[in-house]
Amino acid sequence: MYHQPVLLLETIAGLVTNPEGIYVDVTFGGGGHAREILNRLSQNGRLLGFDQDKDAAKNAPEDSRFQFVQSNFKHLKKFLQFYKAYPVDGILGDLGVSSHQFDEATRGFSYRFDEALDMRMDRSKGITAAEIVNTYPSQKLAKLLFAFGEVQNAHKIAALIEKARQANPIQTTGKLAEAVAPMLPKGKENKVLSQIFQALRIEVNAEIEALQSLLEQSVEALHPKGKIAIISYHSLEDRLVKNFFKTGNIEGKLHKDFYGNQLTPFKLITKKAIIPTEEEIGENPRARSAKLRIAEKVEN
Repeated sequence: MYHQPVLLLETIAGLVTNPEGIYVDVTFGGGGHAREILNRLSQNGRLLGFDQDKDAAKNAPEDSRFQFVQSNFKHLKKFLQFYKAYPVDGILGDLGVSSHQFDEATRGFSYRFDEALDMRMDRSKGITAAEIVNTYPSQKLAKLLFAFGEVQNAHKIAALIEKARQANPIQTTGKLAEAVAPMLPKGKENKVLSQIFQALRIEVNAEIEALQSLLEQSVEALHPKGKIAIISYHSLEDRLVKNFFKTGNIEGKLHKDFYGNQLTPFKLITKKAIIPTEEEIGENPRARSAKLRIAEKVEN
């Protein structure tokens, strides 16, 4: 399977409340979530699927209610307006990398293969992981490893990368894994490598900036009582989503009116994040760190 959708039933049950509505899956990927959304819609419903990876277009269902949009979801508003689908009844974002991207060696997302360090979701533009690894100053490299990968000893790992690249540029996933090997704790090598690769992927694809843009646009893009469901996979993303749903701003600052009532465009549908069951994790290990949060746009 191209991609086993995470928290599928919990997500769609909380998201799709109007069978006649317009919905958008901003991370279409293998189309698992999208197909379930279509199953819940009437013949009058509509679904748009965004994905900047052109490979995802191959998974588009042959359904007159569906429109594939090859674009980063940071351009949400522009394309929804273009397709006369603005505002919408629901927005879904599954922020994980698809199994297809991990498993296709040439994409450079995984340390399981010795391939070119690329990691771009959209391979037609942008900086590659190799360029970051070989050009970022050690201090900047350490900062992103800690911020985006929560990598312990980030400064020491960045120093190892700097030392290795001085001898020879680090162009492959294997060479990167080899360079940092002395700082990988015994028994936790794969975990730390995953954190390092995650940090680089987030930087390559400017994922945090794109998520912030999506959240900010969602306020206007949703109908009153429209839902937004986001599945995140690490604490930086989850904290951003949690704070935004609670306060309606990226900073997570509470604003109150003259009478002391909290001003926020959202009502929380999930008070706490929904996490996968042990059964789901057993069937799909990549679901392990997933957290689902759902909010509803309030009526003015």
